[in-house]
Amino acid sequence: MPCSRSLRIMVPAVFSGKWLGKSAGKLMSVVSFVVFLILDFIDTLLCIMFGILDDYFEGQASPCYCGKRIRRELIHDGEGEMSETLYTRKNVFREMGFPGFATKRKDSINRSGGGVVVNRWSDCGCESCVSWMNNGDEKLHVIVREPSKAIIEDCRAKAGENVIFLHGFLSSSSFWTETVFPNLSETIYHNYRLFAVDLLGFGRSPKPRDCSYTLNNHVEMIEKSVISPFQLDSFHLVAHSMGCIIALALAAKYSNSVKSIILVAPPYFGSSKDGGSLIVLNKVAGRRLWPPFLFGSSVMSWYEHLGRCVCYLFCRNHRTWEKMLKLVTWKRDLHFMIRDLSRHTHHSAWHTMHNVICGAAKVVEGCLTVLVEAGVKMCVVHGDRDQVVPVECSDNIKMKAPEAELNIIKNAGHGNVIHGREKEFAASLEHTWAGVSC
Repeated sequence: MPCSRSLRIMVPAVFSGKWLGKSAGKLMSVVSFVVFLILDFIDTLLCIMFGILDDYFEGQASPCYCGKRIRRELIHDGEGEMSETLYTRKNVFREMGFPGFATKRKDSINRSGGGVVVNRWSDCGCESCVSWMNNGDEKLHVIVREPSKAIIEDCRAKAGENVIFLHGFLSSSSFWTETVFPNLSETIYHNYRLFAVDLLGFGRSPKPRDCSYTLNNHVEMIEKSVISPFQLDSFHLVAHSMGCIIALALAAKYSNSVKSIILVAPPYFGSSKDGGSLIVLNKVAGRRLWPPFLFGSSVMSWYEHLGRCVCYLFCRNHRTWEKMLKLVTWKRDLHFMIRDLSRHTHHSAWHTMHNVICGAAKVVEGCLTVLVEAGVKMCVVHGDRDQVVPVECSDNIKMKAPEAELNIIKNAGHGNVIHGREKEFAASLEHTWAGVSC
């Protein structure tokens, strides 16, 4: 009897636990539906608002990707480099025909007398953000660590060692110069030229409005700013996160020149055909409320005008926010990662997110195939607690490139796979370069 009584007590408890779990799941789904429905409505209203403001400040509404007509035009025009995520993101109210200011995307943008594209009224106009326009410099901002003059001449004569460093999304060359560069040995400084690049649209690099920030745009700017002017016949590549995609495309184009490529937390979700870009978008920025970081990513990636509003409040006013943070923290200077978060425009971040991170799903597999056939040395590093880019992405690269070295760092996330272990990471770079150079 006691056993049967306890069994009767356990069975309702189990069913009760399952019922509560299902109820919580359904409640979260309902709340999520309501929240994103509200965001759909707000983004549609912001489309109208920005259309009016753009027309007032600039004489015409800035083009956006709202409306079915824009989708048909992009598909009809064969925008092969444009990610489908730009024009297939659904919005309940626009699907219902809610009026907006969606205009055809065209490069009819006001220019200054020097022919340099003027930034939007909603973008920051401080010296740091627009210095490239004032100088008429259409090359990337690159920090170069050169050996001594005598060694430089010797390196050029002997096709010496060069390394190009590419940062991730919402970052800059400081990601490398503030962490890895100080921990490299004197041998490296004496024999290597190091190039830390601010990618197109980020940091101190140009942020043109008449650019779609496709994968080819990024690769071509690196060619124009680093490879051609410095006459690089051979080089190593080191990249983090989104920079890995650009590094793979660059390496595939220069497969006979690349000596090694080190990828840290590469966002590669496997081979995909039609719809691959949407799969990537749902994995890196799915429409979910939890965790908060993913919710923030989804808002900035799914809602063009909400994202522009956030950039207007924070990026345009980054100097004010930085001053406030300095007062609150009693620090003379902020951490470079905090500064880098706002050193972009909405246009550059929005298009890079979709056309590189999502859109590259169609081309990464081909790049890997080229590199495998060329026998390029490839190393992949990933943290086992990365919540931004899952470890499965590095496993996917290992499947496509079986000879690649895969190093999973325990208890490391997306950023501290390098931060906090700079010396170990720098030593691993030197070991890889030495092995290839021998």
